[in-house]
Amino acid sequence: MPKLIVVTRDGEEREIDGEAGLSVMEVIRDAGVDELLALCGGCCSCATCHVHVDPAFADTLPALGPDEDDLLDSTSDRDATSRLSCQLPFGAAQDGMRVRIAAED
Repeated sequence: MPKLIVVTRDGEEREIDGEAGLSVMEVIRDAGVDELLALCGGCCSCATCHVHVDPAFADTLPALGPDEDDLLDSTSDRDATSRLSCQLPFGAAQDGMRVRIAAED
C-alpha cells in the first residue's frame, strides 16, 4: 500500500498508508487529520484542502486546472508547490510523497 507523508500545521509528520485510487484529500481525511477541512468534499469548489506538495513528485500529478488555479488564487498561503489535495490522485507513483497542510485562511 502506498504511503503518504503529511506534515501538519504545527510541524508534526505523519506517515499514512493510503488506498490507491483515492485522492490525496481522501487519504488524509480517512486517516483522521482534522485540520484538512475539505468542506466541499472534493468537488473543487473551495480551497480548504490546500496543501504544499514536495516538488520531487510534481511530475507524477496532473497539471493544475483552471478551476483549481482560480481557487488557489483566493488563498493567502499560495506558492509554487500549492495544490488542492482533492484534485490529486493517489497511487503507486505517489508512494512516499510528502505534503504539508497549508496555513488556515
